[in-house]
Amino acid sequence: MVFYMPGRVETLAAASELTPRQIVTELDRFIIGQTRAKRAVAIALRNRIRRRRLPPEIAEEVMPKNILMIGPTGVGKTEIARRLARLSGSPFIKVEASKFTEVGYVGRDVESMVRDLVEVGLDLVRQEKRVLVADRARAAAQKRLLDLLLPPRPRAPRGADPAADSREKEEQLSWEHSREVLRQRLEAGELEQRTVELESTSSPVAGMRIFGAAGMEELDMNLKDMLPGLFQGKPRLRKMTVAEAREFLQREEEDKLVDPDHVAREAIGRVEQSGIIFVDELDKIAGREGGRGPDVSREGVQRDLLPIVEGTLVHTKHGMVRTDHVLFIAAGAFHVSKPSDLIPELQGRFPIRVELDSLGRDDLVRILTEPESSLVRQYQALLRTEGVELQFTDDGIGAIAEAAATVNASTENIGARRLATIMERLLDEVSFAGSEMAGRQVRIDASYVRERLDKITQDTDLSRYIL
Repeated sequence: MVFYMPGRVETLAAASELTPRQIVTELDRFIIGQTRAKRAVAIALRNRIRRRRLPPEIAEEVMPKNILMIGPTGVGKTEIARRLARLSGSPFIKVEASKFTEVGYVGRDVESMVRDLVEVGLDLVRQEKRVLVADRARAAAQKRLLDLLLPPRPRAPRGADPAADSREKEEQLSWEHSREVLRQRLEAGELEQRTVELESTSSPVAGMRIFGAAGMEELDMNLKDMLPGLFQGKPRLRKMTVAEAREFLQREEEDKLVDPDHVAREAIGRVEQSGIIFVDELDKIAGREGGRGPDVSREGVQRDLLPIVEGTLVHTKHGMVRTDHVLFIAAGAFHVSKPSDLIPELQGRFPIRVELDSLGRDDLVRILTEPESSLVRQYQALLRTEGVELQFTDDGIGAIAEAAATVNASTENIGARRLATIMERLLDEVSFAGSEMAGRQVRIDASYVRERLDKITQDTDLSRYIL
């Protein structure tokens, strides 16, 4: 499974000025603790910046130092990698190692992670290019909107009749005046709800999917490219408001101004030089051959993963991609297995190993209060839309953290994710009746928390099912 990570992306120019200390400070805004892991990824990102400043012959030899994060679930492994990629503007995907199978078994082959990373890179570069051409596209879309509202007037041929020529000139001036008035009203937003008709081309056959030999990986074949004369989209008229038509036309104009071949080349270069692949659940494939059932493919997946991590060429529909300088960050809890259970060759490809700390009560208190998008702030903002003011006291937040730590200790330890379950259970009544409580203030203190959670947290069997 692939997880695409959308969101605000810093520009590459701004990211290139960040020092490791600044990178850690930026990560501290969203992630509590785990200083060792933050330092490791900050150094890895800074080394990429240093590498770009080297002469090409030396830079080619400098390989990224891949990172293995070891720690229980819910302590911030994925979030550290995701925030790092967003900070640097790098193409990023998260994949789960347990979803892959070795060649010969039904399932996804490991090369698909590189293909998916290229698609993320394409989307990233395409969005950047759209921003660059947005002004030109907006002007072109505005002109097309004017043509829809007041179509161009056909010019009559000039003749020998002076009176006819004079009438033609007057009509042309009147049309130009009407168009200018319409343009001003359009720019002032007075015509946003007026309906217009525009022509769009729909494609009856988008394509087909076939299974390739390499791990039964899905490949896209576009029949329109193979048989361009056979599958022509049928033009049809669509009715929409001016506001909707402007967005539709601007996207069309942006597509005309953005060169897809240039986007593909730049995306592949971006992936090769700054791509990040986060391989989660690496411990799930850390078994050795000799097992039964699905375990038999574990070492095979490791061996298939090895050339991708070492550096190889992967064929994609946009071109060949080298993985030599892609940064791999792997993660796993390693409760049952340990990193030494991986094949030696793969162990050697993750030279930097950092162990993340389990979260205690104090860490959970900080997670609830310090990050910019903490759960406390999220629930306060959500209920404020209904006119309800949530007030969390210090002892109330401490009681929430204590409840989460207690359940983590007595059942399965899922780290900070337990807070989401606790908060949802705690605020169940307020969330349900929020629309009927406009203007009220709800105080979340220790007694409020204990009243609603103590019975569940103290009953281990009950908390297994509820929390």
